[in-house]
Amino acid sequence: MKNLIMAAMVGICALTLQNCYGQSSADQGKPAAKAPEYSHTETAPVKKSNDDWRKILSPEVYNVARLKGTERPFTSEYEHSKEIGTFYCAVCGNPLFKSDAKYESGCGWPSFFEPINKKSIIEATDNSLGMHRIEVMCGRCKSHLGHVFDDGPPPTGLRYCINGVVLDFEKAKTAEKKFNSKKKPESGS
Repeated sequence: MKNLIMAAMVGICALTLQNCYGQSSADQGKPAAKAPEYSHTETAPVKKSNDDWRKILSPEVYNVARLKGTERPFTSEYEHSKEIGTFYCAVCGNPLFKSDAKYESGCGWPSFFEPINKKSIIEATDNSLGMHRIEVMCGRCKSHLGHVFDDGPPPTGLRYCINGVVLDFEKAKTAEKKFNSKKKPESGS
């Protein structure tokens, strides 16, 4: 009986940790559903209730974007990415950051020193958790992205510390074309 109780406690702990730390390996790699309003070119504001977002977004994206959660540090696929391209809001597709504004801050989340433009993000005071911070939200759908701090590199001195789970990335087409043009043509014999 003692072993059965111990096994049940271990199982409960394992399930709790899995829920705390994101999706299970069975869910990873599945493409996330996109909102019908998802667009890299549309600029009209997206207004949906949290209930509507909950039906569309994965639990991880919903937790960060709509409930102002935070992903675990050092878990984002974009934290050390050196790819050239554009980072978009994973919720609505709004362009947020260019890869040339990304840098290694060592904080555990993707960091940028400036957004694509002033309309791509919204900043708001965040006094939660007993701290004074500046929250960063998507300028189109108002999803929570992360926070901005004044300890970044030149030229702005800012560090936009962004949850990778709320980012989508698209490689630059010009970089891809440039790479492909440098390839040696195949000889036709």
